[in-house]
Amino acid sequence: MFFCAISGEPPQEPVVSAKSGKVYERRLIVKYINENGTDPTTGDKLEESDLITIKASPENAAPRPPSATSIPALLHSLQNEWDALMLEMFALKQQYNSTRQELSYALYAQDAASRVVARLIRERDAAREALANVNASMGIAPTAPAEDVEMNEDAPAEEGLPKEIVSQIDETQASLSAQRKKRKPPADYVTAADVKTFTAKHTIPSLHSASPAGITSLAISHTNPDQFLTGGNDKVVQLYDRSTDKVLASLKGHQKKINHVAFREKEGQPTLLLSAGADKIAKIWSYDDASSEYIPKYTNRTHKGELTGLAVHPTSTIMALSSADKTYSLHDLSTFTQVFHSAPSDEAFSSLSVHPDGALLAVGTPSNTIQIYDIRAGAIAASLSPANGTPFTIPTLCFSENGYHLAAPVNASSLAIWDLRKQKAANTIDLGEDFKINKVVYDYSAQFIGVAGNTGARVLMNKSWEELVRFEEGGEMSDLAFAGLGKEIWGTTGREVRIWGLPA
Repeated sequence: MFFCAISGEPPQEPVVSAKSGKVYERRLIVKYINENGTDPTTGDKLEESDLITIKASPENAAPRPPSATSIPALLHSLQNEWDALMLEMFALKQQYNSTRQELSYALYAQDAASRVVARLIRERDAAREALANVNASMGIAPTAPAEDVEMNEDAPAEEGLPKEIVSQIDETQASLSAQRKKRKPPADYVTAADVKTFTAKHTIPSLHSASPAGITSLAISHTNPDQFLTGGNDKVVQLYDRSTDKVLASLKGHQKKINHVAFREKEGQPTLLLSAGADKIAKIWSYDDASSEYIPKYTNRTHKGELTGLAVHPTSTIMALSSADKTYSLHDLSTFTQVFHSAPSDEAFSSLSVHPDGALLAVGTPSNTIQIYDIRAGAIAASLSPANGTPFTIPTLCFSENGYHLAAPVNASSLAIWDLRKQKAANTIDLGEDFKINKVVYDYSAQFIGVAGNTGARVLMNKSWEELVRFEEGGEMSDLAFAGLGKEIWGTTGREVRIWGLPA
């Protein structure tokens, strides 16, 4: 039997030095040579090529360690293993008892909380009854409370839109289509040369919670351009006034992040704040004069998957929602009722946009296909797919204001402009492999298209597709919007809302 001259142990792979004739463990002597370059016994220069492998025949099994060469030693090892096992079982029993105790405390606390809530509800009902009795004794007619209307999953889906809703859509389409064909940008609307000079004008920092941080969606008021609505990862919807730099309302009620927000602004009717979240819920808030606060007016829970799209129909009386449950739905904003819920499609819906005339609704899918529905019939009017057919989840899409085109990404960094008249891609714009598209939006005049992504935002000229300007100050941008006759561009980066515009 050989012993390594370095370790003194029987070697697993024995080699002999041609210089000193000593036996070594290969891994040890190779490491020594790499560090010193000499034979550890004689000090002579030694290279790995000077090592000769010893091949024993037959190969002997490695000797047992001294601790396993006798029966008493083996019994001692087994005793140690048994002791370790018993100690581990004792620790597990302690953890089990501790967990049971924590669970009993939690159940007791839950029961106590339920009893408190039940008592408070009884007291509230008694107070309402007493108030009703007082009003009756004074001759005051009771008024119906403005409560949050709930629409649950088991709400029946309509087979078709009510006739009065179809009539509204037809009238709106006829009116807007006639106006659109004659419409030209206002005389003082921003030009391409102006957009090229846009610079950072204002930053509104520290919106929403720092944990989890991030603004996910943005909407700007048309009737009061200083006010805007944001949704965040913190499950909160915020209404902010830029002129006073104050949060006007922080609206809670969602259980997961907010995916989309919107204003409903219609002359002669109250402004509504709309939101759709990853918790499958859409909510609507309205200002209450009595409490001087925004209160929930409608909560929709009919979808069984994450809400991926929210849009206000051009009639201003209908809200459209799309969901990952492969359906979309329409809701009457006058009566706060669901008026249509589509039959399940073959694929989930990942994004949504409503045509500016109001007759069509487009949804993106995870297979890189855009399905365009006739809103009135609830049937597919067209299906758009790129020629290569590579699967890609379409996160955003937008109809142009002229009604002829639809912009949507065909992969993470390329944008397709679809011609709705020919039902094919008129152009595909490559934004670079390092750019990931988050949001695409047309301006009111259909002259410009804004694209928000992981490195900021870019504004392109329609038809020529010239890149007019880039905004990269805040890093990744989740949402983008044009405002004020196109003279301002708003974007959300992290917890900030940034505004770019004409230089002072």
